[in-house]
Amino acid sequence: MPASAAPATATAPAPVSRRRLLQASGASAAVIALGITAPNASAEEGPQPEGLFSLGVASGAPRPDGAVLWARLAPEPLAEDGHGGMELRDVTVRWHVAKDPEFRQIAARGQALAQPELAHAIHPKVEGLDPATDYYYRFSVGRTNSPVGRFRTLPAQGAEVESFSVGVVSCQAWYHGHFTAHKHLAAEEELDLVVFVGDYIYEYGITEANLWRQGAEVGPAHQVETETLEQYRLRYALFKLDPHLQAVHARVPAVAVWDDHEVQNDYVGGGSSTGIPEDQFAYRIAVAYRAFYENMPLDIEALPEGPDSDITTGFDVGSLARFSLLDTRQFRDPAPMDAEDQQDPDRTMLGAEQEAWVTERLEQSPALWNVMANGVVVAAITEDRTDMWDGYPAARQRLLDAMVASSNPVVLTGDIHKHVAAELLADFTDPGSGTIGVELICTSVGSDGDGAKTDNYTDDWTQHEYVKHYDGRRGYIHLRFTPQELVSSFYIVEWIEADDTAPKQLSARFTTPAGDPRLIQA
Repeated sequence: MPASAAPATATAPAPVSRRRLLQASGASAAVIALGITAPNASAEEGPQPEGLFSLGVASGAPRPDGAVLWARLAPEPLAEDGHGGMELRDVTVRWHVAKDPEFRQIAARGQALAQPELAHAIHPKVEGLDPATDYYYRFSVGRTNSPVGRFRTLPAQGAEVESFSVGVVSCQAWYHGHFTAHKHLAAEEELDLVVFVGDYIYEYGITEANLWRQGAEVGPAHQVETETLEQYRLRYALFKLDPHLQAVHARVPAVAVWDDHEVQNDYVGGGSSTGIPEDQFAYRIAVAYRAFYENMPLDIEALPEGPDSDITTGFDVGSLARFSLLDTRQFRDPAPMDAEDQQDPDRTMLGAEQEAWVTERLEQSPALWNVMANGVVVAAITEDRTDMWDGYPAARQRLLDAMVASSNPVVLTGDIHKHVAAELLADFTDPGSGTIGVELICTSVGSDGDGAKTDNYTDDWTQHEYVKHYDGRRGYIHLRFTPQELVSSFYIVEWIEADDTAPKQLSARFTTPAGDPRLIQA
């Protein structure tokens, strides 16, 4: 969904070859491997500048025996060449994982090479840890230590789990306001995981017209739309400098799906929404996907090859919940040409391979709760919103049919910059078909500024009986899964443009009993 586009844009790159596309996606297998683990690595350390860990630390890809850790060395994070002020040479980074924040009980250690090919980002994969256990981690270069991060390993496969708490966030238009939602999310008493459901960055040029975050300034390099690898790296650095976003990443592991703004507003598959020729746009996708990998705590499977990347993944939380992360942007068919095309039964949102994958995960799931994180709204709202699943009704019905075969399906969504709670019908063309699950749609962290509880879109959404809540202010969702129920708490803040001091408020809270896919408002 747009968040105040700016007209300024950089010069489009010239047509590119397949070889250049592959080069754009990253480095050799050896470079990638050394960024994960480098037991025999040796690199000239020498004196290092201050502020190496200015972008914070993160963990992700959680498992019962470990996680992926992340850091990116950037003493000058807003350097316009995209290298964060680092010299173009390898740097050895050591990492430690401990059972205590003072690092007296070391559980694992290793080292990785931060290399210029990946903007000095590293993704070490920690293994061999105990399930359902809190761990602390930090990185070191010479005598410089990073901030301390925390993660909790997932429960053992099939283990009984009493409770699992999740934060849901979306749409981080940094220039539209302060990340107050992250400030409050990081302070949640119960939190095991955060799910980013799209638009981690925005590609628009940041200009006087859309810079609503009071007290913030940006230089000319930020005033053009991102198109090159250097520009995408710079944009991630700008957003990740926010201390509240860093606090969320340091608090718990993060998993993420993307939507459109990680590349370009409303792009579809390999097609630009603004008419950029296909070969030029393939280059832009390639560098955008590479920057996404460089700046997120992702496993190696997400590393792109040219304009192709696989962020589709999943994990189980013991016997309590199965999570499936879906890519609703890269494999979808173009927007429908007309109403007849919209109803074409062969149209796809996920692509055949991903659709078969999630169908199998749902049909064969042993978990009590089956959670899908995706980029755009599944519930039927209006037929003219063709960028959502409304534009792909046959594909939506196939997904709903697969949900019926699972227990307690839950969909987590972002995109629309509004809090919405909706019940999912077995067939949206038949109001009497019954509910089969719930969709919890998270408002934005920053996009569209302060917002308001009601707006010009309220009636479109609340006209449906299955839509139980709507709020257009900024915030996040906190979920608590138990064997008995899912409790969904929709939190908002009244303002974000002026500063980050707004207190959090509970906009609505719903209970969904296990085996009864309804939204019961507390």
